[in-house]
Amino acid sequence: MSKLVITNADAIVSGDLERGLLDGDTIVAEQGEITFVGRASDADLSGTEKIIDARGTTVVPGLIDSHVHVVLGDYTPRQKTVDFIDSYMHGGVTSMISAGEIHAPGRPRDVVGVKALAVAAAKCFQNYRPSGVKVHAGAIVMEPGLTEEDFREISGHGVWLAKVGFGQFDSPYDYEPLVRDAQKHGIKVMAHTGGASIPGSSPITHQHLLKLRPDVCGHANGGTTALSDDGIDVLVNSSDLVLQIAQAGNLRSALKIVQLASDAHALSRLLVASDTPTGTGVIPLAILKSMAELSSLGGLKPQDALAMSTGNVANVYELNTGKIEVGREADFVIMDAPYGSVAQDALEALSLGDIPGVSMVVIDGEITAGRSRNTPMAARMAGIKES
Repeated sequence: MSKLVITNADAIVSGDLERGLLDGDTIVAEQGEITFVGRASDADLSGTEKIIDARGTTVVPGLIDSHVHVVLGDYTPRQKTVDFIDSYMHGGVTSMISAGEIHAPGRPRDVVGVKALAVAAAKCFQNYRPSGVKVHAGAIVMEPGLTEEDFREISGHGVWLAKVGFGQFDSPYDYEPLVRDAQKHGIKVMAHTGGASIPGSSPITHQHLLKLRPDVCGHANGGTTALSDDGIDVLVNSSDLVLQIAQAGNLRSALKIVQLASDAHALSRLLVASDTPTGTGVIPLAILKSMAELSSLGGLKPQDALAMSTGNVANVYELNTGKIEVGREADFVIMDAPYGSVAQDALEALSLGDIPGVSMVVIDGEITAGRSRNTPMAARMAGIKES
């Protein structure tokens, strides 16, 4: 890792709902960490090894997909697709959070097996970063027989994620003791929300969620079958639960959640994710597509939709990325309106429902992609300047 400078940005999106757009045109990163955000005239550029000229475009934090079904390596057995993580990186995703390695062929359901799979996935991705993407894997799928001692054990081996909704329980309410035990040991619990998505699983309603109190209500807009409107209203207005909106879910339900949360000043409780690869497919532009839909149809400010895909996720999962501020990991996406769009910049493109063109992705201060092979071409392309 070296010293990197991004300059000539027309807009810098903080990733923080409270801060929105930042004042400045320049970012400096050293050894993979942000050390300066502001005006070029105030920046120390000495010793810079690489200068990225944003050429009047927009810089945002690297996107965090908080609902991805990884297994092992950059391959998805569900869709038989190789290099899907690399493709998501070309869609601006710099971090991923596993929602359970449920697509592992022959997935075990006994206590020893579910622990082993979670530990193996967590440790493998600690040593492997496909295309630079930070994959937080090893989400244990809760099954009958797991005890508090099991959660203590796996947390000591680096497992800090868990998934509710695919275990062989008679009722979703039966998960509740396991959720409490996992949370005691610092494990973040995501619950399936909505109708049953795989054979043997059960629908999880808003009543179940109020009892379970997971850290995140996964795909609260349905995975893919949505909750009732009344159930959504209860979750937004009568609870403090974190609600995740997934591209693979129900768009009508997603828009209702956004409207209710906006009215209740509760946007900080919303996350945007893909919930892929699944039967819905591999969607490299899932997060960008959701942001465009929520901005153009849901009335969200584009910078707020971005925060739901970056800083909000970082807050919930306690990650040191997702925001452009000093001390954070230097993960960025440089984007602009797509070539041919009536929009003048990336934020206006999102507000009109257009997917921005990504011209560069940076992870830990290192360029991992130039022009995206998946987004439309950006109207203006970031480039490298001589230092």
